Amino acid sequence: MTLTTTASLIRSAYEEGRGVAAFNAINLETVEAIATGAETANRPVIVQISENAVRYHGGLAPLAHAAIAVASASTMPISLHLDHATDERLVGIAVDLGFSSVMYDASQLPYEDNLTRTATVARRCHDRGAHVEAELGEVGGKAMYRACRDDGVHAPGVRTDPAEAAAFVASTGVDALAVAVGSSHKMTTRDAALDEALIAEIHHAVDVPLVLHGSSGVSDDGLRAAIAAGMTKINVATQLNKAFTAAVRETLGADSNLVDQRRYLGAGRDAMAAETARLLTVISG
Repeated sequence: MTLTTTASLIRSAYEEGRGVAAFNAINLETVEAIATGAETANRPVIVQISENAVRYHGGLAPLAHAAIAVASASTMPISLHLDHATDERLVGIAVDLGFSSVMYDASQLPYEDNLTRTATVARRCHDRGAHVEAELGEVGGKAMYRACRDDGVHAPGVRTDPAEAAAFVASTGVDALAVAVGSSHKMTTRDAALDEALIAEIHHAVDVPLVLHGSSGVSDDGLRAAIAAGMTKINVATQLNKAFTAAVRETLGADSNLVDQRRYLGAGRDAMAAETARLLTVISG
């Protein structure tokens, strides 16, 4: 099967009122785990590569080519998405490489700067047929902790305002909007309290699919409730990394003489694939 587009996966989920999963990959093993999990669950998936992962590898192309090869060989629809890009040049590189969607993140800038820069990126990407996601508000684990250290993810001042979201979407022309509703990046516990009423308000205020970042900190029931309230694209990274790392630790701990990377990376890949499949059934129904 050839690569599908993120726009097609999100649009069908949005119209049917269900979720679509977007899982972050860091290396070849994690790309393979996501693809295997999708095939096991018989669900489509969006594979995301973040700007941080690009920085780790020293460039996007090596991991992108690997992801394209794995996704193209999969029996399930898989799309490629650039996640949390702040570098406009990287956005262009991703589209050149065949990514059908990008998340341009100017959310840490003042509102007017975020709007202006996002609108420019959206026009450029649309001219090349790429789907664009942006962020309004500050999802915890990044800028929000710097702005509101005392209140963390429960600080109301950083939540996305529905009216402002509607104006932002109309002015920028973005295809999807990541919103701040109580989740936080890099959570290793699953006890984030989402504001479901706010999700519903934003959903009714804007006419594009909503994206939940920091979904690793949300319980299975919380994810289902968020989708029922109006979320469409559900991003997960840390929860999958936890499964991968736990299996690696267990494998290495069981054999102090183990040096074959295939043994412990393979264990991590298998564990992540299993959690991918499980989460896909939660998110996609």
